[in-house]
Amino acid sequence: MIDAERRAALLGVKLGALVASAAGSSADRRPAPFAAGAGLVEDRAGRAAGWVLADIEPARALGPAVVWAGRNGVDELHLLVDDAGAAGLLARRAPLFTLSPSIWRVEGRTLVAAPPVAHVVEPPLDPRLVEVASIFVAAGGDRVVEHGRVVAEVAGLEVARVSIGPDGEPLLEVGVGRFDREAHAMISGGDIDAPRLAEVVRLVAEHRRPGAPPHPLRSLVPERALRARVVANPSLVGAERLVAVPPVVEAPDLRTALPAPAVGEGTDGAPVVVVCSTGIDLDVVPTAADTWLRDGRGGRLVVAVPTRDAHRVTEELAGALVTPAELVGVPTPDEGGPPS
Repeated sequence: MIDAERRAALLGVKLGALVASAAGSSADRRPAPFAAGAGLVEDRAGRAAGWVLADIEPARALGPAVVWAGRNGVDELHLLVDDAGAAGLLARRAPLFTLSPSIWRVEGRTLVAAPPVAHVVEPPLDPRLVEVASIFVAAGGDRVVEHGRVVAEVAGLEVARVSIGPDGEPLLEVGVGRFDREAHAMISGGDIDAPRLAEVVRLVAEHRRPGAPPHPLRSLVPERALRARVVANPSLVGAERLVAVPPVVEAPDLRTALPAPAVGEGTDGAPVVVVCSTGIDLDVVPTAADTWLRDGRGGRLVVAVPTRDAHRVTEELAGALVTPAELVGVPTPDEGGPPS
């Protein structure tokens, strides 16, 4: 395995060769470290052009690249990625920033301008799923519709889902994560009733409540836990009504952090899109802007994070959008915020 320093050097050489091939050689280019790949800056008579080669998680490279450009005084930004899917996603999001980076896909030794890809259209919800999912609320869970299925959540954590199964009929599954759902199915033989679901909801709620002792169930999907709080208390983000909506990209598993969106209206009746995240995530603002674009109503965009995570770098990114977003710190129960 190549160590980090050697890999960074190799990526720098690769980036230099790609830029020289596309824009010609120049003595005015200098390396500028980029944590997730490699970077180059070129001075052009009072203006600076920057090239970034994204190697680690390229689909999440737009926010870090915009921050890098700001730190290096770059006026013209070019972002290079090897992955075609990531390139299309980045090309859709790039014009949402005032810097409007150019997105290039690496093909061998050449660069090809990446066309933007359209948002994935959510499949229509089969009315039979709504029928089966009526037990979710009765059992004490929150009902969330996403990716063609109906999910029961407890403080943002999925405990059950109903989707169309391989036989074309509604399939009800109970459990936290795929392996838990499979285990429940083996034990129950697929016969899941409302009392059993209510017991699962009760057990999970005990671990997800404010002040509960440390437990694996408590730490999962904190961004969805935050979304559940602001949906239940829209005034925390200056909204009148909010409903959870699917993320623009589906998370592969419970341990993958992915901003959790909601849409609704503000206290003035105007549209509002709220995207919840935790920690310092440089991808949250591009993701939030993409969610706002998909929503299509215009209006206010809010990036909601726990108060302790309202970092200046996120605020800078929010202000770098063509339509700036508002960063709102939401007090969590341990910071003196409301318990739910």
